[in-house]
Amino acid sequence: MSLRLGDTAPDFTQESSEGPISFHKWLGDSWGVLFSHPADFTPVCTTELGLTAKLKDEFAKRNVKVIALSVDPVESHKKWINDINETQHTTVNFPIIADADRKVANLYDMIHPNASATATVRSLFVIDPKKVIRLIITYPASTGRNFDEVLRVIDSLQLTEYHSVATPGNWKNGDDVVIVPSLQDPEVLKQKFPKGFKTLRPYLRMTPQPNR
Repeated sequence: MSLRLGDTAPDFTQESSEGPISFHKWLGDSWGVLFSHPADFTPVCTTELGLTAKLKDEFAKRNVKVIALSVDPVESHKKWINDINETQHTTVNFPIIADADRKVANLYDMIHPNASATATVRSLFVIDPKKVIRLIITYPASTGRNFDEVLRVIDSLQLTEYHSVATPGNWKNGDDVVIVPSLQDPEVLKQKFPKGFKTLRPYLRMTPQPNR
């Protein structure tokens, strides 16, 4: 199954390091990050999950729940978590899905046979509170993900969702943003952007980040 942006994230019920997870119910009204790693007790994955644990407050202030997955069983996850905590100097504070039957991996197209017939690639999905997929990133097994970029994209998605702006290339939190072209009514513009905006072209209008 090939998922695309705008699709509804498939629901599932699966065991995890924190007990059974019914995915849509677990997400509730939060945004979500679902990310897979090739296997437990592997070096790059250990650093990624440690980093994710350290970013707990950053995810929380964005109303984001994080959940990981590999095709290893629950007992393997629990033993590996001890290694993550010890080597990365943190405490894993999110569930790791046990997907030994590949049910979730197949739902989310996480196994790419030309890369590995059994292990999941480094897939990452950002899912909004309506359970819609808003971002898909796929990395090879050898490359650890940039979670600063994941947070940056979540910030961008939430600005679009709640403030009717888009973010330009290389945007960082606090930089000026772009008013979406669909917004044209002068009164609405005045109300939504009290700090004003600069019209570089009719289709290119820059304004200070609304939530700063």
